[in-house]
This record gives sequence, C-alpha cells and structure tokens, in this order.
Amino acid sequence: MRILGIESSCDETGLAIYDTEKKSLLGHVLYSQVGMHAEYGGVVPELASRDHVRKLLPLLRQLFEDCNISQSDIDGVAYTRGPGLIGALMVGSAFAKSLAFGLDIPTLGVHHMEGHLLAPLLEERQPKVPFLALLVSGGHTQIVHVKVIGEYHLLGTTIDDAAGEAFDKTAKMMGLDYPGGPLLAKLAEQGDVNRFKFTRPMVDRPGIDMSFSGLKTQVLTTFRRTEQTEQDKADVAAGFQKAIVDTLVIKCKRALEQTGVNQLVVAGGVGANKALRQTLTQMMTDRGGEFFAPNLAFCTDNGAMIAFAGALRMQAGQKDSDFSISPTARWPLEALPPIAVT
Repeated sequence: MRILGIESSCDETGLAIYDTEKKSLLGHVLYSQVGMHAEYGGVVPELASRDHVRKLLPLLRQLFEDCNISQSDIDGVAYTRGPGLIGALMVGSAFAKSLAFGLDIPTLGVHHMEGHLLAPLLEERQPKVPFLALLVSGGHTQIVHVKVIGEYHLLGTTIDDAAGEAFDKTAKMMGLDYPGGPLLAKLAEQGDVNRFKFTRPMVDRPGIDMSFSGLKTQVLTTFRRTEQTEQDKADVAAGFQKAIVDTLVIKCKRALEQTGVNQLVVAGGVGANKALRQTLTQMMTDRGGEFFAPNLAFCTDNGAMIAFAGALRMQAGQKDSDFSISPTARWPLEALPPIAVT
C-alpha cells in the first residue's frame, strides 16, 4: 500500500507518501508558516487555517512530482485528526476526505502525538517494544510506556506549561524573536550554565508528572534583576535549559525504573534540542540501555510521521467508517486501539 499522509495540526503543512511493501518513505514535503506568524509573536489560528487551504494542493502536486507517481497510485489517505488547532485540523481533514472520496480509497484519522511517537521507527536503527517514549512537542510533554505499537500507557505529563511552551514563553520574555525556543537553545550554548541555579520542578516529590510554569516565572524574575546584557541573556538561557533538561532526565529515570524497560525514545519538536539529546544519550549509556531519536527533519510537525502511523494502522485493517469530517482538538493517546505490526 502507498499511503498519503497529511499534517495540518498547527503551523506546518506537511505531506508524505509511505510505501508499506518497500517499508520506506517515498517522499515528503513541508511548508512552515513561521515567517507569517513571526509578525504576531505566536500562531494566529485563523491565519494558520487559511494558509493550509492555500498550500495543501500545491504541495500535493509537488509531492507527486517528486515521487514520480500520480494520484491513482495512492491506496489510502491518513490525516491528522487531532489534537491541535480545530480550524487547522478541519482544513486537513476536509482535504483528505475530499481527495479520498474522489479516488474511492479509504481514509484514517491519525493521532498527532502517535505520529511523533512512531517517528523514530522511520530510521534504520529502531527501538523494539517495549520501550519508553519522552514526547516533547510544543504543547505536550508526556512520558509514555509503549507496551506494543498502538498500546500506550501514560506514566507522566505536565500539569501546566509543556517544556516547549516554557522554552517559547521564556524566550519571548527575554525579547527573542519568534519562534523563540530554538533561539533560546542556541543562545544557551554561549552561556555559563553554572551562573544561575534554577529549580528542578517537582523532583522533590514522588511521581513522574511535571510542571514548568513556576520555572518560567523564576527565570523571568532572575532575568529582570540582571543588566540584561547579551551575556546575561546567554547565562539565563543556559541555566533555564539545564533545569528543563535535568527535570526531564530525572523523570525519565523514574519511569525506566518503574517499568523495567531499558530503551528510551525522544520525539517531538523539543526532541531536536542538542543538550537534551546529549544528556539522554549519556544517561542511557550509563544505564547500559539504548537511546533513539528521529531525524531532525522529523522532530517538528511533518507529513512523514502521519503517513507512517497511518500506514501501520491501515495495514492492520483500520480505516474511517465514512467520509464525515470530525477533527478533535483533544484526544487522549491512551484511547487508541492497539495494532499488530508485521
């Protein structure tokens, strides 16, 4: 089967085609709206939806051309059903359903976070179940026990701001351009990680849940007390990033000990963070375990992860029951049915 994947949950329009027989990605295209939203300092949902409308068809044509195939070669369409911005999800869902209806092929709504979670399986070196997944995308920070592909047990999540949100909001408070998270991480490379010691939230109590809102406030208070020079910014950024990374590592260690597994996956936009990857790699090496991460191109939102996740489920016989459009802004990962991977 050749499955077309469509991602439109927020501010990236991504399409890809995955071939289940070749077990490979035939191609992928991605358009980012970052430049458009930068003027407003954050994502404007209505503008995001309208831009998906403008970009989906040209990107689809480009994808077919890049893969040297036609629409008649597609056997199914997978699309992001949720979670995400409801308007953006609506655009992608409607586009997928309309295309599939015209081609008389099935569709399947894919969970955005399952797409991220499975992205490392697109790599040559892959984890084997069971494994632990640290999902750190913009609005989500979760630690998930993957017993089998499609069967997920949520061990811990953030009770307020996600790590990605904390990065972006802290960067904005420090006067960095949008999107601020990657800029803050780059700035941290020039800073003194020992100058400012910030709280590691909720590590002084049992459990795997996380909280980053208070850390964000502490960083803002500290930053305002400095002269706000470039070095001050770099030092604050370094201290903040170290606090986030340390907290995530401590929580992952607890989850590994609780489950007894010794393979760890990181996925999502923050999964591209260099300091986080290096620290998790070292932690797993010290434990005698293995660490896995997707290609940097597949950390942020993309069509490849949706095509792959959709292909696994459609290969197992799952599909939408009809062509009605029903995106969902909120969708628990644990509500997904398990799938058997052959």
